[in-house]
Amino acid sequence: MKPFFSAVALVWLVSVVVPARAAESAQDVFWKHLSELCGKAFEGRIVEGSAASDATFVGKRLVMHVRECGENEIRIPFHVGEDRSRTWVLTRTPLGLRLKHDHRHEDGSEDAITQYGGDTAAPGTETTQEFPADAHTATLVPAATTNIWTVEVVPGKHFAYALRREAESRRFRVEFDLSRAVDAPPPPWGAEPAAD
Repeated sequence: MKPFFSAVALVWLVSVVVPARAAESAQDVFWKHLSELCGKAFEGRIVEGSAASDATFVGKRLVMHVRECGENEIRIPFHVGEDRSRTWVLTRTPLGLRLKHDHRHEDGSEDAITQYGGDTAAPGTETTQEFPADAHTATLVPAATTNIWTVEVVPGKHFAYALRREAESRRFRVEFDLSRAVDAPPPPWGAEPAAD
């Protein structure tokens, strides 16, 4: 009788534990990795840049700050030297994840080119998610129709933001060292100062 009960116990354990694990998708784990960085800032460097405009990042201090974290939205300002115009906005949707770029002027008003990005088209992995350009992006910036943005979070190692544009062999990638947090920068343009 003892082996029978052991077998029953094993079947019960598998039926309870395995579905619980299966319920957590790669995107759920990715979101957890990102959420664990909330409130922290990290310094980075350009590791790939194929466009002439990427030279504007050279020689400037690059800092990302996981500044605002909610259950369904995470806002990450990306500071380039004194330029605080850029914020990456990641959102959970019923079908996956969304990446948008919130660009502001110093007075807080929206830039003419803002809110572009896209939604995940595949489950991705626990560390990497890809966001093909959406229809709004294609209308706003026709050259970006084939853009695919990648956000990568490898806990304790690095956070990366990358862009590839297949039609033009365009490549851009910036990596931030997650092993060493830095002081949080000032708020991005258009955002309220953090409450004490």
